[in-house]
Amino acid sequence: MSIAAHCLLLLILLLPGPVRSGLFGWPVPSPPEVTRRFDPPPDPWLAGHRGVDLAVTPGAPIRSAGAGTVVFAGTIAGRGVVSVAHPGGLRTTYEPVTPSVATGDRIPAGAVLGTAQSGHPGCPRAACLHWGLRRADHYLDPLALLGLGRARLLPLTVDSP
Repeated sequence: MSIAAHCLLLLILLLPGPVRSGLFGWPVPSPPEVTRRFDPPPDPWLAGHRGVDLAVTPGAPIRSAGAGTVVFAGTIAGRGVVSVAHPGGLRTTYEPVTPSVATGDRIPAGAVLGTAQSGHPGCPRAACLHWGLRRADHYLDPLALLGLGRARLLPLTVDSP
């Protein structure tokens, strides 16, 4: 790897990431069982798992991982979904949830968003919460909000002169 590539990689690693220590917490009683980890596809249009699945009890309260504004609370493809915009351009999503909040609500960290529904595809328990995280169009590991995400190196392409 060239010196320019090393410098670019170092710069990327030093840029602020999604972790905001102490500002985010578990959306379910902690520590939950992670039944499926973040596994993004190599290309945005391919299949992958763009969040983590957390084992919960049906009807359990689902809480916002951090303070923000509810930007969606409703049903998509027959499942309840809540999405919260946070400072710094982050957005967390929770499904399947029966929402108890409305679009536009400003909420503190830990606010109840709704209750867990059963029926999440692929869940090996009575219910699982799919918890997602995005910054703009980029999906991120929501466990990184808690300092628990796995490091993932992406391909680095540097144009040669």
